Amino acid sequence: MADNIHPVFDRIVQREDKEKMLNQRSKVIWLTGLSGSGKTTLGVNLEKMLFAKGFITQVLDGDNIRSGINRNLKFTEADRYENIRRIAEVNKLLLNCGIITINCFISPTEEIRNIAKEIIGVENFIEVFVNSSLGVCEGRDVKGLYKKARKGEIKNFTGIDSPYDTPLGYDLEVRTDLFGIQESAQILFDFVLDKVTYE
Repeated sequence: MADNIHPVFDRIVQREDKEKMLNQRSKVIWLTGLSGSGKTTLGVNLEKMLFAKGFITQVLDGDNIRSGINRNLKFTEADRYENIRRIAEVNKLLLNCGIITINCFISPTEEIRNIAKEIIGVENFIEVFVNSSLGVCEGRDVKGLYKKARKGEIKNFTGIDSPYDTPLGYDLEVRTDLFGIQESAQILFDFVLDKVTYE
């Protein structure tokens, strides 16, 4: 099969040329944290702030991805790995287009996050730990998922009957249990701005 695959990456317009045209540096911003920690809300707010400054971005969210490209995957350990692997490959394509991607995925284990980082490239990967305690996340429970998990209606739910590895090598921690969404988004925006600014 591999003998019949002939990538053309060396013949297409290169990432550097696209970044120059877009006047931005493409990066992968990876928000990890428990369900209810505020990843998607934070990511959406960051996108709006970057867009207002003229940056071209794309938000990738767990529910959106699982309703489309990964709709055939479940929440087994093997499917979680495949979910993140596919997402990382999509990020790599967008990265090469000069686009800034904002990823909002639980990505519960250090191993899974490292798989994404390896595919995308450490130099392109900004890991953000959206930190909020389980109690606060469960108290929010905006989707009613914790309640279902506690009743046993959802299996392999991160934080209840499936583990979440606290990130070790993150670039930024945002405490959404201590700060409101606007302040949290500003902290994140201030951190990434110079990394995506074209110079």
